Amino acid sequence: MAVTGPDIKEIRALREQLTEETAVTPVVRCAAIEGIIGGGTQVIAKMEFLQRTGTFKARGALATLHSLNSDQLKQGVTAVSAGNHAIAVAYAARALGTSAKVVMVSSANPSRIESCRAFGGEVVLVDNVHEAFAVAERIQHEEGRYFVHPFEGSSIALGTGTVGLEICEQVDDFDALIIPIGGGGLISGIANAVKQLRPDCEIIGVEPEGADSMHRSREAGEPRAIEQVTTIADSLGAPFAMPYSFELTQDNVDKLALVSDDDLRRTMGFLFRAMRLAVEPACVASTAALLGPLRDELRGKRIVLVMCGSNIDWDTFERQAIFDDGID
Repeated sequence: MAVTGPDIKEIRALREQLTEETAVTPVVRCAAIEGIIGGGTQVIAKMEFLQRTGTFKARGALATLHSLNSDQLKQGVTAVSAGNHAIAVAYAARALGTSAKVVMVSSANPSRIESCRAFGGEVVLVDNVHEAFAVAERIQHEEGRYFVHPFEGSSIALGTGTVGLEICEQVDDFDALIIPIGGGGLISGIANAVKQLRPDCEIIGVEPEGADSMHRSREAGEPRAIEQVTTIADSLGAPFAMPYSFELTQDNVDKLALVSDDDLRRTMGFLFRAMRLAVEPACVASTAALLGPLRDELRGKRIVLVMCGSNIDWDTFERQAIFDDGID
C-alpha cells in the first residue's frame, strides 16, 4: 500500500496551530556521550521528554483532536495506552473541551495512571494490550467516542512531524538521526518531515529485542505482529505494526537497530550518572543504540538523538537502572 506522508507545509501549519498547547523542546550537546564515542563525534539530544505531558505523544493527540468536527468532539474520545498516550489524549481532550475514556494495561506505572486522571481522563484497566484494543473498540461503538490511535494514521504522523521540523530548525547540519520505535508513530512522522528537509541524513530506528515488530515487518515486507511483548520499555511495546506508519518507515528510514533490556538498564544508569537524567527506558533507546551496536559506524559523525519520554517514578527508575553501568 503506497502512502504519502504530510507535506512540510502542513507540518509547519500544525506547529503554528499548537503554539499554545505544546512546547518547542530544546536540543543539547551531550559531551559525556561524545567523550565515550571519541573520534570527533558530535552528539545532540532532542529533549522531547520535556514536552507537555512528559512525552512527544501530546503532539499526535492534539493533531488528531484538532482534525475532528464539533459533533465528534461532543462525543468524546477513547484510546489504548501503556500510559504516555493515555496521558496525552486526556491532556488534548481537556485542551479542546471534550472528555477522554482511555484503556490502560493494569501493569502500567501507577504514576502514569494518576497523571492521566489528573488531566481529567477516565481510566479503564485491563490485563494486556490485546485486550485493551478490544475494549477500546467496544467503547468506540457503544459510546460513539472517536478512537485516537497511539501510532497509526496521518494525523499522528503530522503531529510527530513537528518534532522533525524543530530538529531541522534547531540543528544546522547532522549526518544521522536516531529515533526509538514502538508502533512507529514517532519515527514515521519525524522521518517523513526530516527527509523533506534533509534528504541526505541517515535515519536509524531503534527497537527493544523484546518488542521488534518493525524489524519483523521490514523483513516480511508487510506489517507483522509479535506474540508477546517482553521488554522493560513498555512505551515501546507495541504488539504489531500497522500499514500507514509501516509504509512511511519503509520509505524514509534507512536502517534499524536492536537493543537489549540490559542495554537500556545500563544506559539509564549512565545518563543519570553523566547528565543527571532520570528518564524511562524508551527515552534512552537511541542513546543505548549509539553506545552499543551503532558506535563504530557513527564515530566521527554529527548525530541527533531523540529522547522521547520521562514518565517514570523514582522507585521504578531505581529498580530498573543499572548504576554500575560499565559504559566507557
